[in-house]
Amino acid sequence: MCEHCMNRREFTSLAAAGVAGVAGSAWALSSALAADTKAIEPWDPDKPLLVTGKPLRVQPVLMHTRCQPREKTSWRSWSSVINDEAAAEEMNRIRSELDALAKRADFPLEILPLAKATSPEEGAKIQDGQFDAVLLHAASGGGDLFRACAAKAPERDTVAFVRHRSGPTYYWYECMGTRQLKTPTAENGIKNHARDHGGVTLDDAVVDDQDEVLWRLRSLYGLKNFVGKRIIALGGPGGKYDANAPAVAKEKYLLDIVPISYDVLDARLKTAAGDAKLLAQADAWTDRYLKLPDTKLETKKEFIRNAFVLYVIFKEWMRDHDATAMTIGACMNTVIPMSDTTACLTLGWLNDEGLLAFCESDFVIIPPGILLHYVAGKPVFMHNSTFPHKGIVTCAHCTAPRRMDGKRYEPARIMTHYESDFGAAPKVEIPVGQQVTFIDPQYATGRWLGMKGIVRDNPFLPICRSQQDVEILGDWKRLVAETRDSHWMMAYGDHLRELGYAAWKLGIRWENVSEGT
Repeated sequence: MCEHCMNRREFTSLAAAGVAGVAGSAWALSSALAADTKAIEPWDPDKPLLVTGKPLRVQPVLMHTRCQPREKTSWRSWSSVINDEAAAEEMNRIRSELDALAKRADFPLEILPLAKATSPEEGAKIQDGQFDAVLLHAASGGGDLFRACAAKAPERDTVAFVRHRSGPTYYWYECMGTRQLKTPTAENGIKNHARDHGGVTLDDAVVDDQDEVLWRLRSLYGLKNFVGKRIIALGGPGGKYDANAPAVAKEKYLLDIVPISYDVLDARLKTAAGDAKLLAQADAWTDRYLKLPDTKLETKKEFIRNAFVLYVIFKEWMRDHDATAMTIGACMNTVIPMSDTTACLTLGWLNDEGLLAFCESDFVIIPPGILLHYVAGKPVFMHNSTFPHKGIVTCAHCTAPRRMDGKRYEPARIMTHYESDFGAAPKVEIPVGQQVTFIDPQYATGRWLGMKGIVRDNPFLPICRSQQDVEILGDWKRLVAETRDSHWMMAYGDHLRELGYAAWKLGIRWENVSEGT
């Protein structure tokens, strides 16, 4: 394995330290709060974004045939990669490209040693390896060889690479097409699911362009870390406007939902109220948070202190359940009386660290949020959306992260939670002109809309505190007649092609409102 097989953000530091914390820098919970003396990592806004995803393991393969000269007859295939000498030269070229590819990857990527197959038997033997995807360099050889080399396990995937001008022209540059590969239509993908991604399609074919390879691998990384994700659900799972959502999340996406009762939270908070060390630490973190640039306090400091107590408890649960995601159900009427604050800031801090944290326990929107998080490699913002008009939709919620680009903290006014006028919630100002990606699911039906937008304003309307007017790029009028869930998921940047690629493999009906923009 090459020295560049891990991404630049040093995701291995998380694996070494664990979600529980980094040795030597952690502040231990007192025995009165924790059942053991394991350390909880201290809140630190200066730490780089955690990368919680497991690396995508890719097996590169060169397939080629061996041709011997014969007199007065056709004896060779298209492509010069038809003998061992040419194959050796091509393997050196591929290794160089893979090394460059791994260096550019901004997600955890492990590229295994390059394999070669000249027969279906050799291709079949490669399938015994432990990997998530095959990067198949289809230089020469027939359909039997291609099918043997392509990823066999139904949940594995194949990216098929051919050359036109980036090296010796491959035979499969000519023969790649519908005779060999599926067409990725909604009808063809309807039976796909987490355990069967549907085989190789025309969308898996790449000619010459390493950027095209890289974004597909990024999508497969997101897919790998979405399927089977463990998530804590305080108060149990739900689904806004769709009671089937938790069952769909478990069955279709294999999400591992760990419920925790409100009684457990109530008992922990009562214990925490008498923990002087914990409260002193929460006070210190509050002072540190308010010193972040462009942070303006417009509520009581004690609400922020109490939100840090929730933060410690939530991190403890994540440690104990080996989870990096959580959601909270009845935030307003149940949690506020227990915690004497709101969970808005707490959830935002977890997202700003690189974890996943959502309010309302809505498993209609949580699955798209998990996939978007891993594809984008950044925090995501779950929010309500409004009726579109003149291309504008207002996006608003009280739990917005501040480090949406994974690096800087956006300006924020720390106010009360809007509906309750209590606690602490951030009004985050997203830069005007920032491009964003949205996912809007149609309840839990398995039909998702994707779209791009441009932030045009950060108004101050009598709605949830963090609010942006966003111009929808593309056919925004389609949204008027859509049966839309009220929750959308947002991330900085343009991630529609990666999302569409992953969605087909999961049997999700993906519709891109911003197609062509």
